[in-house]
Amino acid sequence: MDLGSLCWCLVAYVAASVAGENGNTKARNCAEVRQLYSAKGFSLSGVPQTEISGEHLRICPQGYTCCTSQMEENLANLSRQEFEGAFKDSGRSVTSTLNTQYKVFDGYFLDLLNKSERSLQQTFPNAYGEVYTLKVKIFQDLYADLRGYYHGSNINLEDSLNEFWTKLLERIFKAKNPQYEISDEYMECAIKNVEEQKPFGEIPREVKVKATRAFIAARSFIQGINMASEVVKKVSQVPLNPECTRAIMKMTFCPHCRGMPNVKPCFNYCQNVVKGCLANQADLSTEWQNLIHSMLQVVERFSSPTNVEVVIGFIHVKISDAMNNMLENIVHITNKVFQGCGNPKASSTRSPAVEEKRKRKVLNDDKGTAPSTSTLDKLVSDVTKRLQELQPYWIQLSTNLCNDKITAGISNIDKCWNGAAKGRYLPEVMGDGLASQINNPEVDVDITKPDMTIRQQIMQLKIMTSRLKNAYDGNDVDFQDTSDDLSGSGSGMGCPEGVCKGRTGGRTVTHSTKRPVTPNLKKQNASGAGSVPQPQSASFLLLAVISMLLLWR
Repeated sequence: MDLGSLCWCLVAYVAASVAGENGNTKARNCAEVRQLYSAKGFSLSGVPQTEISGEHLRICPQGYTCCTSQMEENLANLSRQEFEGAFKDSGRSVTSTLNTQYKVFDGYFLDLLNKSERSLQQTFPNAYGEVYTLKVKIFQDLYADLRGYYHGSNINLEDSLNEFWTKLLERIFKAKNPQYEISDEYMECAIKNVEEQKPFGEIPREVKVKATRAFIAARSFIQGINMASEVVKKVSQVPLNPECTRAIMKMTFCPHCRGMPNVKPCFNYCQNVVKGCLANQADLSTEWQNLIHSMLQVVERFSSPTNVEVVIGFIHVKISDAMNNMLENIVHITNKVFQGCGNPKASSTRSPAVEEKRKRKVLNDDKGTAPSTSTLDKLVSDVTKRLQELQPYWIQLSTNLCNDKITAGISNIDKCWNGAAKGRYLPEVMGDGLASQINNPEVDVDITKPDMTIRQQIMQLKIMTSRLKNAYDGNDVDFQDTSDDLSGSGSGMGCPEGVCKGRTGGRTVTHSTKRPVTPNLKKQNASGAGSVPQPQSASFLLLAVISMLLLWR
């Protein structure tokens, strides 16, 4: 055979191969494609019965095809919608898990606090008589402040506790000395004179140390859960760019246009498409894992020696112990005050001394609010498992979205759609994140232009992680609802949508609790104002500066 004849044979062979991948040179029937196209809700008007020449195609390979230009456009839009839907469904699954954990823990903590207050309301009238009933509001205010702090209100917990002990001291002293007219000025002197006597014993300091740690841990934990849920929700709303739409169409519906509706994309091919389309989202992974790790650390505090359920559930018992201590030493305390401040003016209307009822010890034996250790252990075990499962979420997205329902799977590497034909996909799989997509063969990714919405969410995660680390150490920081940071939006209360209906929103800032100290029983100033806001922490300022630099790029 001469060279010319050989060339013609090769040309004929190639032409035959191109004309029909199954060895059939006749134009293939488009019945299956028509059926799928109709099932997707499109009209069959203009849809070819058999393959036509594909020079008009802009996304799919331009061989013989069952798709017109209009079909290709319709299927491209559909493929984008389906991919975005799958991504949002994945995100909804995560937010559902997080919101469930939020509701469980929020309900548990509030139930402990509510039971403690109910127990106080039920037992204190019998135990303390008018010592309690004439000043019941100071107890109500304390529990209101504890709830407000827990929910992120602008409350300094240490100041609130200090004010409570001061008012309680004043109330008991006046109740036990009704024969005197005790002015505010005299009371200030009295408080100064009994500070060193520790009228309530060590209980105010103990409550401050344990309660602040417990409430900081509880509040930061549910705020962390809410932050994670909000990040997933916001990132799931980021639209796909045109390059991604083209890549998804080519992977999903181009085999249909080539007359191979039953051939699924190769797994590695799908991996590259998803890694390219969700490159920015994958960059959340590092800070996301840091956040989850910090939440898991805070969870450990729930079962520590300063067990949060014991602290929160037995606040009323500690208050009772403190009152008992002062009442048992009231004569000594009164004499100390009279020595330092002089005898107060006698009352013109003598009233009998208020006698507390001698049933005080009943309260200490009350088991009505005793929390079940197994309940907290179960909650901690469950949330630990759930958070650990969610930790690799962002880097597992490509695998989760390229499941066997979408792709031919890992085993069928030779019988899958590789973007051009039925066969093995040869390019290597890219790494995760924006920087790794510079040579992505399927999606044209501009690695110099990160998505700013996602960069903002990365900064949110960093800020929340910093707060959780402080909470783990028992320190409170300037607390601002992170849904307001940078993005300028958010409920301000840190409650998932539908969970905390009816609560007021607003920016919330509390003050630093670097180390718990013994309560100062000095009377609050006349204005009743709290502490002035403390300066922002250095780490917070640094994060804010970094964020602004990112926004200005």
